[in-house]
Amino acid sequence: MLTIIMILAGLVLLLFTGLPIFAGLSIFGGALLLGAPGGLTALTDIIFTKISMYVLVAIPLFAYMAHIMIRGRIVDDLYGTAYTLTRHLPGGVGIATILACMIFSAISGSSVATALTIGAVAIPQMIRYGYDPKIAYGLVAAGGTLGILIPPSGPMIIYGVATDTSIGGLFMAGLLPGLMLALIFMIATAFHQRHAKREKRATLRESGVAIRKSGWALLLPTLVLGGMYLGVFTATEAAAVGALLALFVATVIYRSVGIKEIWECAVEASRTSAMLFMILAGAAVFSHALTKMMIPQQIVQLVVSLDVSVFGFLLAMMLLIFILGMFLESIAIILITSPVILPVLVLLDINPIWYGVLLVINLELAMITPPVGMNLFTIKAVTNAPIGQIIRGSAPFVLLMMLGLALVLLFPQIAMWLPNRMLNPGV
Repeated sequence: MLTIIMILAGLVLLLFTGLPIFAGLSIFGGALLLGAPGGLTALTDIIFTKISMYVLVAIPLFAYMAHIMIRGRIVDDLYGTAYTLTRHLPGGVGIATILACMIFSAISGSSVATALTIGAVAIPQMIRYGYDPKIAYGLVAAGGTLGILIPPSGPMIIYGVATDTSIGGLFMAGLLPGLMLALIFMIATAFHQRHAKREKRATLRESGVAIRKSGWALLLPTLVLGGMYLGVFTATEAAAVGALLALFVATVIYRSVGIKEIWECAVEASRTSAMLFMILAGAAVFSHALTKMMIPQQIVQLVVSLDVSVFGFLLAMMLLIFILGMFLESIAIILITSPVILPVLVLLDINPIWYGVLLVINLELAMITPPVGMNLFTIKAVTNAPIGQIIRGSAPFVLLMMLGLALVLLFPQIAMWLPNRMLNPGV
């Protein structure tokens, strides 16, 4: 047990120095392998096998889809449609912000991109309608976290690769919890703004015009997720379909993206993907080192000796990940913890898809908890507001997300209902 703690503590301390994640994983894993017989001999084959997996094709394709849709400037239409449909409700502009975050999450797959893009449009609007600025900041910071839970999700792809879990199954499992969290945020916003002035309800004609205006943007996530659910295509194929449709919408329908932007989006998607592939290569080294040192087997033996229950183990892991999330980036947490706990999931018969959703909700919490909450700094970049004010505005949403995490922990079917009904989970 002491060896395990020392290894994990050593790696975390190394990453605290500011070393890039891929370098930290590679250097630390390589150092561990130096003491193992024949530890370095098969390293190139292990790295190549890890980063040449077919499922990883989804990463650049989903990234390209997101960049094209962001460059296509569809956010104004999405937000305008959401506001038209909700403006008569208490807290209508805040509810519209959550709705826009929810829809954009199904396009971007990124919390930071969602918070950045929606925040630039929604925060000034909420403040104009009398929202306390810190509440407006917290609402967008929390709404942005939906980007890694509502599919497509970059962290879910990484977790799926690290644990050999169906990406399609993970995507479907994240959908209902993501919608549930969005609903919790909306209810809390409506309650908080229950005495605020409301706008006149949109007419049927106004609603129809608004929906038609953003119809193509709404079609994209519907096609991608619906195709996966019905078994028409796998998650990897869905990424290709989504990228092609995004290109069509941005170039033919909106006509806001030209040859130059298409090329720039491809470069940005390639850069993002290359960074993730380097991290996966480093994780392959670290995981191989743990296997050589029989760390997973030791963890299993420890769990067996302590007779830990499923609920007790998950509660302990959620606490550990919450603490790690205050200091480490989400991808690092996935790749550090997954090789260690995977055998325990098998031992305790914990569905890796369910655990993956719990993990991602916890990583959402990490996005809005200091000192390294990425969405907090994203909102600061958008508004130039004091970071303390943003943190205070986000604090109530931390509690709401903990409520959502507890519900998925206590009622696994919230996550597992859709995956259990998929015709073809695929990859």
